[in-house]
Amino acid sequence: MFESGQSRGVVSVEEMAAVWREQVRAEYRTIETMLRMEDQGIEAAQYEVTPFARYLGRSTFAGDIADATDLSENQVFNRVYPARTVRDRAPLVWQAFAAGEVDFARINEIYSTIEKLQEPESVAQLDHEVVAYIPGHTCAELRRWLRRFVVRVETDAALARAEAEREKRHVTIEHGDDGMSRLNAYLPSHMAAAIERRLHKAARALEKDDRTIPQRKADLLVSWATNSEATEPQVDASIAVVVDADVLSGCRRGFASSPDHDWFVPAEWIAEFAQTQNPFWYRMVVDPVTKDVLTIDYKGRFAPKVLRQALEFKHGTCVIKRCLVPAWKCEIDHEIPWPRGRTTGSNLTPKSKRHHAQKGHGLLPAHSGAA
Repeated sequence: MFESGQSRGVVSVEEMAAVWREQVRAEYRTIETMLRMEDQGIEAAQYEVTPFARYLGRSTFAGDIADATDLSENQVFNRVYPARTVRDRAPLVWQAFAAGEVDFARINEIYSTIEKLQEPESVAQLDHEVVAYIPGHTCAELRRWLRRFVVRVETDAALARAEAEREKRHVTIEHGDDGMSRLNAYLPSHMAAAIERRLHKAARALEKDDRTIPQRKADLLVSWATNSEATEPQVDASIAVVVDADVLSGCRRGFASSPDHDWFVPAEWIAEFAQTQNPFWYRMVVDPVTKDVLTIDYKGRFAPKVLRQALEFKHGTCVIKRCLVPAWKCEIDHEIPWPRGRTTGSNLTPKSKRHHAQKGHGLLPAHSGAA
């Protein structure tokens, strides 16, 4: 508690960064001590006569750590297994962890990716590339980068996993308390994205009433699921995908991704989708020099649909650093305010509602998201 008149002082960004790094170093020391205790248990257990006795001896360390930390044994294992894998297979990442540059949340994400990779060379490549990527990026951004890495370096294996997982698509209903239940659907990502886009658009198009947008989405989903005779998907939403030119031309197999790289699906799935749904497709080519998608000027203030879609495709997310709100959920902002600034691709950027409002009140620098 601060007494009356006591100054709290000004906290600088540098002070916050130092506190954060010290916390990560403490996290490393905790995990590293756990690993040392595990190593001791393994060494002691090797003298047991039977395999089962050796197994029991190796696992007693978890109980000792649980007693010292008030964690459960499962919580101990959930820390030790990922840490051991990263320590042994990604030494550069482990060094960054020791230096306070990578926290354990990111260690867990990297561990999950290592478990998917099949070739030792891929793990070594990950170790080198991910350490360079991590500074300046959030854990969510790292998760998306890791997804891209997997489909880039081990495409065939990733395609095989995707086909296997598509066979497992299903819907489950879990009845809960207070008269409510949870509906879960395990679906191909592009179909889930189409559902999300349609729900978002339809909920906002309804006449205003006392329901929130999330409540409207829930009511719409129930309406569509209980009042339709369709037995096959009938997609009524536009989704954008990014496909490499050589994959698009059929020169090699590969993945299509959302513009914000939040999800990836085999490009063949998108081709199937196009054939069965017969949607309108158009190709957008980004100029390699200016990076401008559309250079047409519009006289009005508001971007027409084609320009808005081009901006969503170009940027993927809100242009403010570390904001991952999808561009299709953002508001379109004139970097140089209209009418002084033009309604054209070079002057428009997607910003989340919060960041757009911050810029409007002078809390973000002008041209913060200009291309």
